[in-house]
Amino acid sequence: MNFKELLIKSINASIEGGHSIMDVYASNFIVEHKDDKSPLTMADKNCNDVIEDYLSGTEIPILSEEGAEITYSQRKDWEYFWLVDPLDGTKEFVRRNGEFTVNIALIHNGDPIMGVIYVPVKEELYFAMEGLGSYKVSTNSVIKSLETLIELSDSLPIDHKRLNHVIVGSRSHMSDETEVFFDQMKQKYGNIEIMAVGSSLKICMVAEGKADAYPRYSPTMEWDTGAGHAIAKYAGFSVKQYNSTEDVIYNKENLLNPWFLVN
Repeated sequence: MNFKELLIKSINASIEGGHSIMDVYASNFIVEHKDDKSPLTMADKNCNDVIEDYLSGTEIPILSEEGAEITYSQRKDWEYFWLVDPLDGTKEFVRRNGEFTVNIALIHNGDPIMGVIYVPVKEELYFAMEGLGSYKVSTNSVIKSLETLIELSDSLPIDHKRLNHVIVGSRSHMSDETEVFFDQMKQKYGNIEIMAVGSSLKICMVAEGKADAYPRYSPTMEWDTGAGHAIAKYAGFSVKQYNSTEDVIYNKENLLNPWFLVN
């Protein structure tokens, strides 16, 4: 298995998928609602189609939020699989605040070994792979050479020379337990800065060095975090289950994540 080729393919899938999202973003799009009442737009569907076109040739199975339901009995023995969220932050997309992403991860036996997150509005790309590290670069074009892309990229984390302690939280989901965590950090560090951001950008902020912690003490699904988990991990950070030393794992029977802390 050529992992560098798989990384290039997933990067290009995310960028091209991002272009399809921006086509809808510039239009008067229609918002539908899924069974759980969460919003769904043509952007989700179009991006998912682009990504599946790119990844279907890899002969690695795909588990996507917008894809067909796959039973646990079908996927429990997968050694490798793609974990895809074609539009993470649909609420942010609908609000038109730009804080949405395309997320693609490669999972190996429950562990994220590759992650790609593309931010279509800002044309920013985060990518990571086991043995390679984590990177950020500005781009809106498909790539041909991974080496050239890395030369243009910043290795994560970036030293932003911050003196303040920053905690990032969800713009759309805040729990009582998260408020307790904020209070504990205020007691520990004094004057902390709390930032509210949408989508997987929160994990990226920790990986990049713009934030020190991201507590997520409310529900997420595996496809929300797989790509960000890889980017954080290969930048030297951890994604631990709530009040535990255990990492968040993937391809569980129930695809709902446990609560977790990125730091």
